[in-house]
Amino acid sequence: MTDMPLTVGIPRERKDGEHRVALTPDGAHELVDLGVQVLIEAGAGLDSAIPDHEFEAVGAEVVDDTAAVWTRAQLVLKVKEPQPDEVEFLRPGLVLFAYLHLAAYPEVADALLEHEVTALAYETVQLDDQTLPLLAPMSEVAGRMATQIGAHFLEKHAGGRGVLLGGAPGVRPGRVVVIGAGNVGWNAAWIAQGMEAEVVLFDKDLDRLRAVDQIHRGRIITLASNRGAVARAVAEADVVIGAVLVPGNRAPIVVTETMVRRMRPGAVIVDCAIDQGGCVETTHETTHDDPVYEMHGVLHYAVGNIPGAVPSTSTYALTNATLPYARELATRGVAAAVADDPSLARGLNTVAGRVTNAAVAEALGCDLAPVDEALGT
Repeated sequence: MTDMPLTVGIPRERKDGEHRVALTPDGAHELVDLGVQVLIEAGAGLDSAIPDHEFEAVGAEVVDDTAAVWTRAQLVLKVKEPQPDEVEFLRPGLVLFAYLHLAAYPEVADALLEHEVTALAYETVQLDDQTLPLLAPMSEVAGRMATQIGAHFLEKHAGGRGVLLGGAPGVRPGRVVVIGAGNVGWNAAWIAQGMEAEVVLFDKDLDRLRAVDQIHRGRIITLASNRGAVARAVAEADVVIGAVLVPGNRAPIVVTETMVRRMRPGAVIVDCAIDQGGCVETTHETTHDDPVYEMHGVLHYAVGNIPGAVPSTSTYALTNATLPYARELATRGVAAAVADDPSLARGLNTVAGRVTNAAVAEALGCDLAPVDEALGT
C-alpha cells in the first residue's frame, strides 16, 4: 500500500442513456475499509436504484458539485468514456479507469493525450489466456439483451417483419444469425436458442464452436466464419447480431453493405460491436432514446452502451469484476499495481501524453511507448 492511498471519485455518468454507476456501496465499503477516501457525486447511483444514503452509510462522501468530484479525486472510476462536457476536468497525472474504446472514439484519445491523463481501459485489461475479465460481464449482459432487442424490433409495430422468434406449432421459427462466438455472441445465441429460434453461430475459432456444440448439442448451428457462408446466412436471417471483437482495436467489417441489401425487408441488425467501430458496414452509433434507423429496408440497432438500459443488474456485475483492480490502483498507485499485474498493464492506454497499448496505438496511428518507460519506472 502507498503511504497515502489515492482519493477515488465516482462522477455521475453523462453519456446519453447511460444509467449505470461505476461502484456499488459494497465496493465503496471495501475501499473505505482500506483507508481510501471515496467521493460519490450526488445522484450517481439513483438510476441503478442506489440512493445516496447507501453510499454515506458505508463511509463514502456524497458531493453535490461535479467539478469537486473530478478536482479532489486522484483516481476517477467511470463506466463510459469522458463526454465533451467532462473534458475540462481532465488534467496531467489524473488516473482514469473506465470503458474507453479509444479506437472508436479518437477524439477522446486526443483529449486524454493532450491533458496527459493516465488512462486505463476496462476493455483492454487482458489475462494471459487472452480473456477479458472486465469486458466479460458487460458482454454477457449485452449479448443476452441483443436477442430480446432483436425480437422486439422484429415485431410489426416496431417496424420489423412481424416474425415471432419462437414461431408457433406448425410455423417455422425466426432465424437468428450471430457473428462471433465470444461472450457477447455466445450469450446472444444461448438466449435465442432458449426462445426456440433457429440459431446460427459463426466464428473463426473452431475450438470455440466445438465448445458451444458440446454444450448445446446441435440446438445452435455452428459454422466456420467465411465471407460466403456469412453472406448466405445473413440473406436468410430475421435477426443478425454482430458480436466481433479485436481487443483495443477497431472491429473488422464482417457484414458488408452488399450483404445488407440482400437481407429480407423488415429484418433487424443488432451491432454489438459499435463501440469498437461496428462490424456491419451500414451501422453508425445510435442512442437509447433513438435506437434504430432503417437502411435498405433493414432496421439497424447500434446503441453503444446496451447494458446501460439495465443499470441495476449491470452496475453490480461491473463492480464485481472491476473492484479488485480498482482496489490495487487506489491503495498501491498505478506504477506498483501494473508492475505486479501484467493484465492490468495491458489495460493501460495512455500515460503522460503517450499511448501504451499496442492495439490502441495501431488503431490511432500513434507511436507505442513501453509501459515502464512511460511511467518512468
